[in-house]
Order: sequence, then C-alpha cells, then structure tokens
Amino acid sequence: MGYATTRTLERVAAAIGKLGAPAPVEFEASCDVAGGGVLAAVPALLAQGLLRRPPSYQLPQGFYGIDSIFLVLAFMALARIRSLEQLRYQAPGEWGKLLGLDRIPEVRTLREKVELLSKDLGRAKEWNAQLAKEWMARQDSADVYFYCDGHVRVYHGEKTPLPRHYVARERLCLRATVDYWVNAMDGQPFLYINKEVDPGLVTTLKNDVVPWLEQLAPKTAEQEQQLAENPRAHWFTLVFDREAYSPELFAELFAKRIAILTYHKFPKQDWPVEQFAAHRVELAAGQRVTMKLSERGTRLSNNLWLREIRKLTDSGHQTAMLTTNFSAPMPVLAASMFARWCQENFFRYMREQYGLDRLVEYGTEMVPDITTVVNPQWRRLDSQVRSKTGQRQRLHAKFGAMALSEGLSEEEVQTYQRRKGELQEQIQLLDVEINELKEQRKKTEHHIPVKSLPEEERFTRLRTERKHFLDTIKMIAYRAETSLVSILREHLARSDDARTLVRQIFETEADLLPDETNKTLTIRIHHLTQAAHDLVLEKLCDALNETQTVFPGTDLMLIFKIGSS
Repeated sequence: MGYATTRTLERVAAAIGKLGAPAPVEFEASCDVAGGGVLAAVPALLAQGLLRRPPSYQLPQGFYGIDSIFLVLAFMALARIRSLEQLRYQAPGEWGKLLGLDRIPEVRTLREKVELLSKDLGRAKEWNAQLAKEWMARQDSADVYFYCDGHVRVYHGEKTPLPRHYVARERLCLRATVDYWVNAMDGQPFLYINKEVDPGLVTTLKNDVVPWLEQLAPKTAEQEQQLAENPRAHWFTLVFDREAYSPELFAELFAKRIAILTYHKFPKQDWPVEQFAAHRVELAAGQRVTMKLSERGTRLSNNLWLREIRKLTDSGHQTAMLTTNFSAPMPVLAASMFARWCQENFFRYMREQYGLDRLVEYGTEMVPDITTVVNPQWRRLDSQVRSKTGQRQRLHAKFGAMALSEGLSEEEVQTYQRRKGELQEQIQLLDVEINELKEQRKKTEHHIPVKSLPEEERFTRLRTERKHFLDTIKMIAYRAETSLVSILREHLARSDDARTLVRQIFETEADLLPDETNKTLTIRIHHLTQAAHDLVLEKLCDALNETQTVFPGTDLMLIFKIGSS
C-alpha cells in the first residue's frame, strides 16, 4: 500500500470494489507539516473555480475522490512540482495531511486518474471556456481590454517532425507548436488555443479568438444601448502586436463593434516635437509615469479611419499606435498598449515557475484532415527563387563596382570588357532561371490539406487534451497566487517582493488543528524569516479568514493564524 498508509481497511475495500464512496476527508491534529502554507491558497483556488468543473468530469469509484485529485494537482503547481514524476520525491504522508487523507496517490495512480480525466478530446477546452466566461464577467472596468499573443513551445523529441517555428527568445527556427493566449491587462490568463500548424496571428484572430470572445465576453444592457446609439461605440478592445497588422482585419473587427489597439507597422515621417505634450499615465501595475504623447486621425489603405497616437521617448524615437477605440482618453490607451508586456512577463513567469513548456505525456495524435499547411513543393520553389535572387543581387553589385580608370593598356581594357560581358551573361541567365521558377511557383498551390502531403512529409501533432487540462489547473493556480499577491502588495514596502513572499509562504511548515466541536480547521503557519514579513502574513491571514472558506469534502471552516508549535 505504500509508505504513510494508515487507513488500510478503506483502501482494501476500495481495491475490491466495496467502498461505496471515496474515502472521507478527515483531518487529524498535526504539527510541522512540510509545505503546509500552501493551504493558504485554498480560498483563492475555490474562488477561481478549481472545483467548478463540467459534470462530464467523473472518476470510477475508488479511495481518492475527484476533489482530492484536483486539489493535489493545484497544490503541485503552487509548490512548483512541475511534473507528476517529481511527486516521487515528496513525502506522501505530509502531502496526505494537506488533503485530509493518510497519503497522496502514487505517481502511477495519479497518472491513471489524469488519463481518465483527459480521455475525451475537447473537454478541457470546454472547462477552460466555462472558467474564462466567469473570469471575464468579474472584470471591474466598463472598458474591457483583451490581449492576444502567440507563445511558441519548442519540441525536442523524436515522436514527430513538427513544423518549424521562429523562436524569438532563441533567435532560431525550431520544431515547435504554438499556443495563442488571451490575457487581461494585468497578465492574468483567460484561455489559450493550440495550433500545431501556425496559420499566423491574423488568421487565428479571425477564425478562433474572436469567435470565442464573442461567445464569452460579457455585454451589459448599458453597452447594448451605447452600441445601438453610437456607431463608433465598441464592445471591447483587442490588443495585439505588429504581427496582426491588417487593415482588412481592423475593418472586420470594427464592423463587429470590436475595437483594436496595436502598433503602427508603417508609420510615416516623424511628427513635429512641438505637438507632443506631457501626460500623467497610470500603468497596469499602478505606477504613475509621465509620457509625451500626441494624437492625430489617420486613414488606412482601405479607407478605414482610426486614431493614431504617438509616444516621444527621451532619445527622440516616436512609437506609433493605432486604435479604433474612439472613447478612451489618450493616456489610457497609451498605458493599455504598453501593458502588453504584462503578457510577455506572464509567459516568462509560467515557463520558469510553472513549467508551462514542459511535455506532460509522450505520444502523438493525427492532425485534422482539414488543417492546411504550406505545400512542400511551393516552399522548395520559393527557396530556390530567394537563393537565385540573392545571387543576382550580388552579381549586380559586383557589376556596378567594376569601373574603368584612365591610363589603362589595351589588354587591360579588353580584360575589363570580357569580365563585364561574363557578369552580364550570368545575370541574364539568372533572370531566365528566376522567371521560370516564379512561373512554376505561380502554378503550384501555396497551401494544401495535411492529407495531401507526400507520405515522407506527413507529421502528427503532440497530444493536446492532457496538456490543456493540466494547463487549465495551472491557470487557476496562477490566478489564485495573483489574488494573494494583490493582498500582500498593499502591506509591503517593496511591492515587487510579493510573489517571492507568496512562494515562501507556500513552502513554510504549518500546524493543522481540527476542531470537530466548533467545526473549524485552524492552519497555524509558522513564522517567516523576518518580523516584517510576519506582519504582512498576519494581514493575509485576516483577509483569508474573512472569506469563511469551508474545506472541500468537510464542514470545517478554515481559520488561518501565524505561530509555531
């Protein structure tokens, strides 16, 4: 049965199928429980919807209930245990005390449970969409901003030759898959869409992100009235970088009453410096800075009218932004555009702290037949055209650099003329070859369905369901951690230390003191490394106690204190 097993009768009954319901959650008085501080995240995890799952999530009868499985996966994310296999090196009995059980499941058992929860393709996406709808509805601001960007997950395995993608952080083209994330202004995630074949941000916005947002984004009665009365009013604002610069896309979204905010990919000449004025701008994190801003109206190639806002830096560089949000003040739009870096910081933090890019299972599945990819034949022809064009440019440069100086002998003049003629002949031959290749490329289909690929060019995709399921739990854990961080920041002299302090709290030992008479479970978190941090932790405990959270599967209300055994 494994180390730390004390509830043997229930486990034997579960093994022979005689345990009618999962083992009840029963806490015992325990001192110095390793990592007990992670229980401070329970109120936030429940508030973020950890246990509000679709009814289709079910497990067969056994010792461990489905709530315990979801809780242990969330605790693993918060404790920075990046894979199920790493759980082998954790004390099972200590972790079991955090769940009100004798021990946590064996890694093999937990892997089987996760496999059962991930067997139906699309169920994790459904859960993610359900949670995203709740999270979006909680946003306080009447003018809502959604940030969309792609994140490349590099694949180093040999199961399938995935298409190559450019990885900006490594400046290389590597085999990878792309996830397109939608985040809030402060970086908190809503949902993501996986693309084994990257069609580009413009296509993903049109075909996937915008339809999802139209289903999930809240629309109040007041907004309905404004949209009906004002043809320039917008439902929400979508923020993205230059990759999605497309006047046609801007016009389509404007017709759907969705405003855009992005960088101008083709700004014209600089504006006069005298037109810029200093504005106080409040950033997403709450800091106030001064920016030199200016604004004009501009018309794109498709006759769409937008606002163009520019920021003047101290070096004299002008950063140009475009938007169809005609109601927000210029400083607010500038702050919203530069808040896009919160999403980049989210990607980095999730990679480093939550193992976002980690492979969660070995295996592949078929790519849907309707998925289109670049025709390998077209790619080869395009590569040849580029190569020949490069050769021609170098010959043109060499031809232009040859000059006839005065005082040359007749033999030197003849040599000069011969070399000039040879270069001209090579250039003419390359012109013919390039024109032939371009004609072949024109007659070749640019994109073809995956099923039309030659056998040697075909590939499969990494399995997505289990990855999306575990990533959804990581999203919940990150949002729960952020909730605690927001409380700590109010009481810290250095707000940047809040996340580090939260991680320290999660790693701190705690005493568990259940009281069946008063129906309470007291979690006494041990002192931190500094008295100043203890004072902040005490404020956090007060805020958590106000939630009056009941631990799942029990009738015990959680009470948080600071102290030692």
